[in-house]
Amino acid sequence: MIKHFLTGFFITTAVTCNCANLHDIRFHDENADTTKIGALLIEATAATEGMSPEARVAYIGKEFLGTPYVAGTLESDEGERLTINMEEMDCTTYVETVMALAYTIGEGRTSWRDFAYNLERLRYRSGEQKDFGSRLHYPSDWIVDNVHRGNFKEVTGSLAGSEHQVKSLDFISRNRDKYPALSDSISYDRIRNTELGYRNHRFPYIKAPKLTMKDITAQLREGDIVLITTKTPGLDVQHMGIIVIEDGTPKLMHASSAAGKVIIDKMPLSEYVRRNRTATGIRILRLNE
Repeated sequence: MIKHFLTGFFITTAVTCNCANLHDIRFHDENADTTKIGALLIEATAATEGMSPEARVAYIGKEFLGTPYVAGTLESDEGERLTINMEEMDCTTYVETVMALAYTIGEGRTSWRDFAYNLERLRYRSGEQKDFGSRLHYPSDWIVDNVHRGNFKEVTGSLAGSEHQVKSLDFISRNRDKYPALSDSISYDRIRNTELGYRNHRFPYIKAPKLTMKDITAQLREGDIVLITTKTPGLDVQHMGIIVIEDGTPKLMHASSAAGKVIIDKMPLSEYVRRNRTATGIRILRLNE
């Protein structure tokens, strides 16, 4: 995984200015993608009127159930561009897409161009797509940048049972061969510079064993963004999704590589995390208005 905020005239001006760059979008299928975005925004605006941001996130997230899981849709030999793909998603693009749609509805907007503007704001440093290095690859970096700009908040540290973990993030640079874009020395140097800012990075999380405690899980809301933290060296988060509550039990709605599509996992969130040997716990985000 993700981020947005202001006043009438200023927002309109900002969106108008940004739309001048929308020719640089890489669609999966421009007609199908823009049609689906517009229809979703109109339908979900009516269906979620008066709802909280989390409720909007949950509603929109369910609209993508069954969408095929496809990894690597943001990567291309054509270089970094704002990519919009409504037909194929991995865990990160699923969460980003849902959040951008929910935020656009919160602004009272129903155009795919407004969605594209908000998606760029979420995905890239300072809300501006420039190159591979401007994409917020590490979830901790994504959180810091977007929380600073008021797009969403991390509530993990305010929840009962939270504690802190310290990790240095350098997985991407240490695995340069896995990222074709890093064959370019400038892109590599930019990633390394980002990682330098996350040496001994301290962040809140709730340890996996605590997720079986009802007083802990009772704090979670349907529509919360959940990030699953990892013991993998150099990484902070290994997976993300959206919480849904079924019969009082938090479950994970996510783009699942195992299922090959977006699903609501049958097992409780606590069991999902427990069964994953590299998972250490969770972090929780909530979209701002």
